[in-house]
Amino acid sequence: MPLPIAVDAMGGDHAPTEIVRGALRAANEHGIEVTLVGRREVVEQELRNAGMATPGGINIVDAREVIEMNEHPANAVRAKRDSSLVSSCALVAGGQARAAVSAGNSGAMLAAALFTIKRIPGVARPAIGASFPSEAGQTFILDVGANTDCKPEWLAQFALMGDVYARTMIGIPSPRVALLSNGEESEKGSDLVQAAHPMIAALPIQFVGNVEGKDIFRGGCDVVVTDGFTGNVVLKVAEGIGEFLFASIAREARKSFGGKIGGALLKPRLRPLRDRIDYRKTGGALLLGVAGEVVIAHGRSDAEATMNAIRVAARAADQGVSNVIAGAVRSPAEVPA
Repeated sequence: MPLPIAVDAMGGDHAPTEIVRGALRAANEHGIEVTLVGRREVVEQELRNAGMATPGGINIVDAREVIEMNEHPANAVRAKRDSSLVSSCALVAGGQARAAVSAGNSGAMLAAALFTIKRIPGVARPAIGASFPSEAGQTFILDVGANTDCKPEWLAQFALMGDVYARTMIGIPSPRVALLSNGEESEKGSDLVQAAHPMIAALPIQFVGNVEGKDIFRGGCDVVVTDGFTGNVVLKVAEGIGEFLFASIAREARKSFGGKIGGALLKPRLRPLRDRIDYRKTGGALLLGVAGEVVIAHGRSDAEATMNAIRVAARAADQGVSNVIAGAVRSPAEVPA
């Protein structure tokens, strides 16, 4: 029987209600065993509210403290060892869970993972990866927030980790890895990008050179490497544009009777596209570079997003992503196929 997924029941804008309901869906609809970590009486009450007093596939680990969204990540992790977030990571470190999921303070989740699970030996900095829709299916981008300031050699490691992710999680045999820049020419970009370019080109991966922001959605590459500051800006802009466009289409369609008819006819066609850019469908971002599987879910996660974040965590654990990355970092000249 596989180990459970440890879920921070108290983290996120809609915790604990939506987190608990998402865990129930993961257990009931996908057969994933879940350990909910948080204040026991609160979690038990939420389970009762959902009509599941003694649900199968759900365990509870009591954790009395909660790390709030506005707390300093490192300080909160050090001060609140009995928090639901830190305890979730500790279960992975102690071999009592195969992955951890939290929609809480993302900086604290990074700090807790480093504090308990530790980095993979040889990895300078972990990175957060996120998938974007593209004409070819999807493009995986890292880092999208873990490291605001980066060194060139870190970007080279991100390229290795992104290559492993695309092979194991997306199923691409030979991923095309690119470096985000302000031009396709190798001499373009910041000092960081120019220094990282030859380092990534020397790796045993399919490096296709620089790409611009517009290329993320065009399907010309499978993995895009960037620093966490730039990646986070790209992520938030993409989310905002997607929400703006769909809200604008809906608003215009409601302005006339003909628009309402057209909108009703178009809605089934637009739904698959909306789902591709909906964070609730993607679930969460995998933290790459730590010695275990950790998923950082969106702070606004509802039950559906939580369920899908748990699915991402379970799949990463099944594929052994962190172990494959460890092998790639140990022997970069022999990246696993």
